Amino acid sequence: MAKNKQKNKDVQEQESSIVDKDLNKSKDIDATEAKSVEGEDLKEDAEKNEHKEDQKEESDKEAEVLSENDELAKMSMQLADMKDKYLRLSAEFDNYRKRTLKEKMELTKSAGSSILLNVLPVVDNFERALKSIDDAKEIDAVKQGIELIYTTFIDFLKQQGVHCIDAINQDFNTDEHEALTKIPSPKPELKGKVVDVVEKGYKLHDKVIRFSKVVVGE
Repeated sequence: MAKNKQKNKDVQEQESSIVDKDLNKSKDIDATEAKSVEGEDLKEDAEKNEHKEDQKEESDKEAEVLSENDELAKMSMQLADMKDKYLRLSAEFDNYRKRTLKEKMELTKSAGSSILLNVLPVVDNFERALKSIDDAKEIDAVKQGIELIYTTFIDFLKQQGVHCIDAINQDFNTDEHEALTKIPSPKPELKGKVVDVVEKGYKLHDKVIRFSKVVVGE
C-alpha cells in the first residue's frame, strides 16, 4: 500500500515535472515568438524610417534641382538683359561716331569757307591797289594802299590765332628759331642773340607753324 502511494507520488511528480517543462517550453516559444514579432516590428520600423529618409533625400534633391533651375533661369534673364543693353550701347556709339564724323567734316568745310571768306577783303584791297597804281601820281598813295592791305591781312591772321614770333635781339631759341648762319656780333651784348631775321616765323596759338630763319651773333 505504501509502495502504491509512493509510486503514485512519483508519477504525479513526473507529470508535474513534464507539465512544468511543457509550460517552460511554451513560455520559451512565446518569448521567442514575441522576440521574433518585436524584431519584425523593429525591422518594419527601420524600413519605414529608411523609406522616409529616402523620400526626404529625393525631395531635397528635387528642391535643389528646382533651385538650380531657378538660378539658371535668373542668370539667363540677366545675360539676355546685359546683351540687349550692350547691343543698344553699341548701336548708340556707332550712331554717335557717325554723327561726330559728319559734324567734323562739316566743321572742316565751314571753317575753310570761313577762312576764305575773310581772305576775300584782302584780295579786294589788292585789286584796288593794282587799279590805283596806274593812275597814282604820288608814290605815297601807293605805299599807303600797300600798308593798308598788309595791316588788313595781319589783323585777319591774328583773328585766326596766328601771330609773329619775336626774334630780333632775342636769345637764340632752337624751339622757335632756325639759324641760317653766324656772324661776328656787332655789339658784345648781342653774342648768342639774333642779329637779323631773314624770314619771319609764326605760331598758331602756342604751336610753331614756321620757324624764324635768323642770323646769330657770335
